[in-house]
Amino acid sequence: MKSSSLIAIGGLLSLAFCFQPVVAADTSPENWANWRGPNVNGTSLSAKPPTNWSEEENIRWKVPVPGSGSSSPIIWGEKLFLLTAVPVAGEEKPAEATPEQPPQPAAAPRRGPGGRGGRGGGGFGRGEAPTTPVDFTVVCLNKTTGEKIWSKVATQQVPHEAGHGTNTFASSSVVTDGNLLIAFFGSRGIFCYDLDGNLLWERDLGKQQTRNAFGEGSTPALYQDTVIVPWDHEGDSFVLALDAKTGKDLWKKDRDEVTGWATPVVTQYNGQTQVILNGTTRVRSYDLKSGELLWECGGQATNPIPTPIIYNDMAICMTGYRGYAIYAIKLSAQGDVTKSDDAIVWSRNDVGPYIASATLYNDKLYVTKDRNGIVYCLDAKTGETIYGPQRLPEASTLYSSLVAADGKVYVSDRDGTTIVLDAGPEFKVLATNQIDEGIDASLAFSGDQLFLRGAKHLYCIEQKYAK
Repeated sequence: MKSSSLIAIGGLLSLAFCFQPVVAADTSPENWANWRGPNVNGTSLSAKPPTNWSEEENIRWKVPVPGSGSSSPIIWGEKLFLLTAVPVAGEEKPAEATPEQPPQPAAAPRRGPGGRGGRGGGGFGRGEAPTTPVDFTVVCLNKTTGEKIWSKVATQQVPHEAGHGTNTFASSSVVTDGNLLIAFFGSRGIFCYDLDGNLLWERDLGKQQTRNAFGEGSTPALYQDTVIVPWDHEGDSFVLALDAKTGKDLWKKDRDEVTGWATPVVTQYNGQTQVILNGTTRVRSYDLKSGELLWECGGQATNPIPTPIIYNDMAICMTGYRGYAIYAIKLSAQGDVTKSDDAIVWSRNDVGPYIASATLYNDKLYVTKDRNGIVYCLDAKTGETIYGPQRLPEASTLYSSLVAADGKVYVSDRDGTTIVLDAGPEFKVLATNQIDEGIDASLAFSGDQLFLRGAKHLYCIEQKYAK
C-alpha cells in the first residue's frame, strides 16, 4: 500500500513511491519481527494460517510458559521469542521505593487498561507493591517443535508498583532486525541480545510512576541503527532514541504527557523518516535523525494504547477510552494541525479501540469499539463505514490486537475465544475457536502456522494436527 509523489533526481522530477511503514529488514516473508507483524499493522500478505482449531484440533504443539506475561511472540527464521516474568519462589524482599507521585487533578477516577473479563482475570489494581523478587526473562523457542533453545534472566528485581489486576510485569514485546533482539522491561531496564542470547548492552532508564500504579506496557520500535523508547508516565515523560549497537543516547525529547501505553511506529515520507507516537494530549511525529517535532494533532481520548497505522500518505491514530477518536493525518503535516481541515483527511468520534490495535487489510480498517466484542469495518481512504457496529459472537473483553492474513481477520478475547472473520465488505463469521485459557497477547503468523500465547501456554496452530 504505497502511494506516489514527485521527487527530484538529477534535477529532474520523477514519479516514485516515497512512503511506507518501516520495519526490520525482513529477508523472509515468514518472519514476524515485531508484535504488529511485517507491515506494522497486524497483517501478513503471505501467511496462510488455519481457520479452525480447539484444544483437540490443529494443535501442532503446546508448551507451558513459566511465570506470566502478555508479551506477544515474534519470529525470525526458526526462532520464536517472547518475554515473561517469573516470581522467585521462597524469597521475600522489601518492596522498592516508589517515586513520589505528583499531585493529581481532582476528577472522576480513571481506570487504566483492564476491567473485569475472562479467564485472564480482572480487577482495578493489585494493592500493595510486591515483595517477591521476579526474574524478568527472555525466552527463545524453536518455532517448529516448541523446544527451548535458550532462556536468559535479564534482571531479578522486586517491582516497585503492583500493576493493574489484568496487567503483567512482561507486557512489552521484543523486536528484532535479525541481528539484534531488543527486550524492554520498562522500569527494570532495556536489554539488547544477539539471537543466540548473548547480552550486548543494557540500560537502566529509571522508574516509571504509572497512574494508580497500573503498571507499564509500551514496546520500543527498532529501525536500522535506532531504538525508539516511549516513556510516558506521571513523572517527567519523554521519548528517547538509542544507538541500537551500543545503547547510547542519540536524542531525547520531553513530552507533555501522562501515563500511556502506546508503541511508536516508524515510517518514511518524502525522504524523511518519521517516528509517530500517540498520547493523551496529542499525537506527535518526530524526525528519526534529530528528534525534531515535525507535526502534532490533538483530539485523542484518555489512556492511549493502540498503535498508529500507516496507510498511503496518512497516519491513522486512534483511542477508545472515555471517548472515541480516530484521526487520519497526512504525513506531510507541519506544526500543530489539530484544527486543520487540510492535514486531517478524515476523523470519527463514534468508534475507537481502547486496548486492541486495529488491522488494515485490502484498504479496509478493521477496528473494535472500546474493549468490547464489537467490530467495525471502515474504508481506510475515507473513514466511511463499510459495516458495523457488529457484535462478535461469544466474544468478551478484548485485549489482543487484531491480525489478518489470507483473506481472514482474527479477533481474540480474554476468555480464550478467537473469532475468524471474512476480510471482505460484509460481516461474515468463518469460525469461532476456543482454547482453555484467556488470550491477552496478540497472535503471530509464519507460513501456515499461527502462534498464540495464552495465560499459561504457547500454542502453535497448524492445519491437520490433532491429538
